[in-house]
Amino acid sequence: MPKKILLVEDEKNVADFVIQGLEEDGYTVSHVSRYSELLFLLQGNSYDLLVLDVLLPEVNGLEICKNLRTMGYTDLPILMLTALGSPENVVLGLDSGADDYLSKPFKLIELKARIRTLIRRREEITKYTQNNNDGKRYGYKFLEIDDFKKVAFCDGQELNLTSTEYKLLLLFVQMPKKVFSRNELLDKIWGINFDIGSNVVDVYVNYLRRKIERITTTKIIHTVIGMGYVLKIDD
Repeated sequence: MPKKILLVEDEKNVADFVIQGLEEDGYTVSHVSRYSELLFLLQGNSYDLLVLDVLLPEVNGLEICKNLRTMGYTDLPILMLTALGSPENVVLGLDSGADDYLSKPFKLIELKARIRTLIRRREEITKYTQNNNDGKRYGYKFLEIDDFKKVAFCDGQELNLTSTEYKLLLLFVQMPKKVFSRNELLDKIWGINFDIGSNVVDVYVNYLRRKIERITTTKIIHTVIGMGYVLKIDD
């Protein structure tokens, strides 16, 4: 069955360019230019990926992305397109809940590669969760995650996590004792496979640590100097 992509883009020439290129590769593409139209389509359809422009009429793409994540569209991969390609804007886009960020002007071959990567990652996660406790609950020591409800607990107390903090904790809990480099975390959580010259990984790991350590004094997320971070408690 062809993969279904929803494109939100108000520049007709860009939309036509993207639609033609993706349909040539066998994708089914639905196109809208406004937030209200996007919400209407999402109510009655399911999509494999959302391609979302940042500069839109009515509501900008950053706010749209935040709203969709809050509304429960947490498993829908979102690729942002924008003319604002500075590292600061990339981080803003990713912090709003986007999985990847592509600056205009872009080459169609790169867009297609990003789309393939995001769809493949979603399929891998789906397959993993189906084979691991039905993708509902995960746990390590005093940490528990209900991935159906998207909530996490520390010593039985609910952790009030942002979307990014939740994804980071879920990754750690799924693979405890594995040392993740900063580049690995950028790729798996933010979908960035290049150095953006930002300490966003360190910032979010520290956010997560502080929320856990408000409940317990036992350290569970450790820095491995020169290598990255690991979730573990030495037995």
